[in-house]
Amino acid sequence: MADNQNILQYESKIWATADLLRGCGIKESEWPSFMMPFFALVMIESRLFRMLDDMKAEYGADTLAGMDQDDFIGMIRDKGQGYNVYIFERHKTLKDICANDKSFDIDFDAYLHGFDGETKDLLGVDATEGEKFLDIKGVITKLKAKKVLLGYTKEWSEIDLKPFNNSEITTLEEHIKRKWADISAETAGEQYTPDDVIALIAEIIASKIQPSEKLLKLYDCSCGGGNMLFGLEDRISEKVQRLTQTFGQDWNDALYALAKIESRFRIDSKIEHGNTLTDDKFYNEEFDVVVANPPYGVSWKGYQKDILNDKTDRFKFIPSISDGQLLFMQHLIAKLDATGMGVVVHNGSTLFSGDAGSAESNIRKWMLDTDVVEAIIQLPTDEFFNTGIYTYLWVLNKNKDAARKDKVMLINASEKFKPLKKSKGSKRKEVDEQSRLEIVETLAAFVDNDYARVFDKEYFYFNKQAILLTNIDSNGKSFEAQLADGKKSLKLKPIKLDNGERTLTDFDITSFDAGQFVSLADYFENDIKPFVAGLDYKEEPVVVTTAKAQYRFDNDKETLLKTENGQMEELGCGKIVVKASLKNASRSQPERIEITVELTPDTQKDYEIIPFHKHEAENQQAIAAFMAKYISKPFETLENVVGVEINFNKVFYKPEKLRPVGDILADIAKLDEQIKALEEGLVL
Repeated sequence: MADNQNILQYESKIWATADLLRGCGIKESEWPSFMMPFFALVMIESRLFRMLDDMKAEYGADTLAGMDQDDFIGMIRDKGQGYNVYIFERHKTLKDICANDKSFDIDFDAYLHGFDGETKDLLGVDATEGEKFLDIKGVITKLKAKKVLLGYTKEWSEIDLKPFNNSEITTLEEHIKRKWADISAETAGEQYTPDDVIALIAEIIASKIQPSEKLLKLYDCSCGGGNMLFGLEDRISEKVQRLTQTFGQDWNDALYALAKIESRFRIDSKIEHGNTLTDDKFYNEEFDVVVANPPYGVSWKGYQKDILNDKTDRFKFIPSISDGQLLFMQHLIAKLDATGMGVVVHNGSTLFSGDAGSAESNIRKWMLDTDVVEAIIQLPTDEFFNTGIYTYLWVLNKNKDAARKDKVMLINASEKFKPLKKSKGSKRKEVDEQSRLEIVETLAAFVDNDYARVFDKEYFYFNKQAILLTNIDSNGKSFEAQLADGKKSLKLKPIKLDNGERTLTDFDITSFDAGQFVSLADYFENDIKPFVAGLDYKEEPVVVTTAKAQYRFDNDKETLLKTENGQMEELGCGKIVVKASLKNASRSQPERIEITVELTPDTQKDYEIIPFHKHEAENQQAIAAFMAKYISKPFETLENVVGVEINFNKVFYKPEKLRPVGDILADIAKLDEQIKALEEGLVL
């Protein structure tokens, strides 16, 4: 077996094939679409030759050479790893074809058409419309137009991957695809999972798996090119004696094709093409292990109707249309079998986006209510190739042991890394092996330490208690005290309303100025309605006069004032509510504009965030105690909504140690002396 360091030397060699693309004016952002099909081509050829070598080792080269040709071909086809006429019948490679310049075009076309049907579909050999997957036909057409097809194919034919096994080629793919992700505009929201994060996920999962003869089914619902899924399988196989089978699905044509090609060289691996959220290809399957690194912050508006009409019962709540991460999370939980576990990579929005009562909060609450979350691990920043943000591993477990029931561990692994000597895109750090083992040991111990804490799940719940506040004036008085029992307002019969700029004396208007307005409705819409809507009794000197008294609002004392017979009375804090409406003509009355004025208590709806207690009686007592301590105005409680938020900063915040005051004053004194010296120098 060749080691990974050896195969990674091929990374620069593969990337050098792009030099020719650069030379003929192809934009860097387009390079992945030119490189993917040829990478797949040399990968397939190397795997087919490796398969042939394995067969020779198993059956003997002489035995195979003496076999009937049809039997030999049948044996190869039965393996389901692909077939090519040139390779197995004519014993020619891509390199052999490139050696003859004159017959290259014909031979290369025959070589591509010599593949089995599925391989031709995945490569896009005969693609015309619809799913083109790797679209090698389109790429060849463009390269021919640039007159570089032979030269470009020769570059790839020099890359020999035959000495390397599945795991090693998967490692190489991960590095190449990462570079494609850095430059491709078509991979927005897709975060290629680095090798060290895959290794950490594998360590977590392997730590919970016992050796057994039972098949372990691994599933990735957004598998991309398969790096995470297949990398996970390889690492688990190294650590635990267990048969594994991989299942994956992805929507991206080219990445699906790469994963599908890879899957054929693994035991009974199943990779499907399509949108997992709208067309689950494994509808009747459940899995022992689920993993995923779904797109971050990517809208699902394009298939909104399908999500809203979903009949699978996967989606308990529908999150914001701007981000589908929590749709993937709900899907994955639905795919877990009764004792299944998983690790899912998300950004921070899944921890705290959405207020109490929102779909996002309700999804988190549902996850904690059902006790499927065992731990959340904060990874370092600058860990992924094309984003520098914090990312989080959600550890799911439907088979928690008794000590972990209804508990969640937070692990702050943001400092558990080793700096890279050379950055890879945005990736400047890696969770090294020592850090990975330490994190897994912490999760296994499930006790507090300096960077991890265990909580009852209810710690993350909170009450969002709605209240209706009644505002009071400077004397603690509300207008509500002026109202008879059951009354909500005092209706006035105004004869005049003045705001300092305009005076109204008619409150039942049936006429209008025909020189300015075409109808009473026009007068209402363009004059009376906007005037009334713009009245602000707190900002303007609004005075309402009735036959007996005048009413206005005193901003300084925050109270309504009533002046009657020269006597002023403070009525308490309240509102002057003026409304205007256009009334249609009736049998007894003509069309008219009605203006009404009433005085009401000044109330406002507010919300208080209060810690949650899992026992209902205790929770109600806590809410009542909070109100008694912090709410001084009259109020009535309205609805209470329980939300869930997970705040790493709150849990792991370490206040900065302040300097002693004496040291600060000494520094200030030194600065004063320096300033004084500078001033003296300027005077001289």
